[in-house]
Amino acid sequence: MARAEDQATGRPFGIECTGTTEQDAVDRLSRWLEWQRAHAGALETLQRAERAYHRAIASGAFAGSTDGPSPLETQKASLAAVDAARVRLDEVRARQPDE
Repeated sequence: MARAEDQATGRPFGIECTGTTEQDAVDRLSRWLEWQRAHAGALETLQRAERAYHRAIASGAFAGSTDGPSPLETQKASLAAVDAARVRLDEVRARQPDE
């Protein structure tokens, strides 16, 4: 059996993994930890993109004439970033290892 611990607190983290050998259990836990890191990163990216989209919507309501991209262009670009981040998160979630 293998289980990870938070180095700062010493508390168990994540799932317990079993295997036919100690190395098998450690390998399964390592795969899960790698997936967990990728999942946390993808989720954070989605959340940042959503916040940027909300800022674009809010600022577009008060935008005047500018030389840069229009509020609508900014909103569309922000929404595209949200969609891309959502797709990435779904891809990571689909690769979740078996416990």
